[in-house]
Amino acid sequence: MGSLNSRKRLEANRERRLNLDTAAIIQSIKDRFPGAVAEQTPGWVTINKENLIDVARFLKDGPSEFSSLHCLTAVDRKETVEVVYHFYSFKQRIMLTVKVILPNADLVIDSLTPLWGAADWLEREVYDLFGVRFQNHHDLRRIMNPDSWTDHPLRKDFKMAGFIPRPVK
Repeated sequence: MGSLNSRKRLEANRERRLNLDTAAIIQSIKDRFPGAVAEQTPGWVTINKENLIDVARFLKDGPSEFSSLHCLTAVDRKETVEVVYHFYSFKQRIMLTVKVILPNADLVIDSLTPLWGAADWLEREVYDLFGVRFQNHHDLRRIMNPDSWTDHPLRKDFKMAGFIPRPVK
């Protein structure tokens, strides 16, 4: 019983430390790039798309050394598409989630392939499935679907003959 309580205390302390660390990193983004942060919580930050490259370079080369782009995905919110980046710092042992919200009328964002090679196929996947175009990507083409497709199957407005969407509850 005692070891279970000790484990819970350790986990709670670790969670508090991570929240403090990410809050400090988010504050450093706000200090370095005034106006770049659109929204924030202890675990993630939404930035304006115009600031993506500068903020990403700061995260990679700055004191926290987010050397790994762990994951890149997107979420269709009907009127907008959120591009979601998960950066990991081996130095700090923390993950920071950065979101950029794009209006459906302008699904274009800068590529992070010059900073992280891991962005290559991840950006191609988001392009293929959501239709987000990554400027300055050296090989932006479909990765799963045929090149002849014009649709993006993870978009909420995706329609195809023979495709039966899951009922919405």
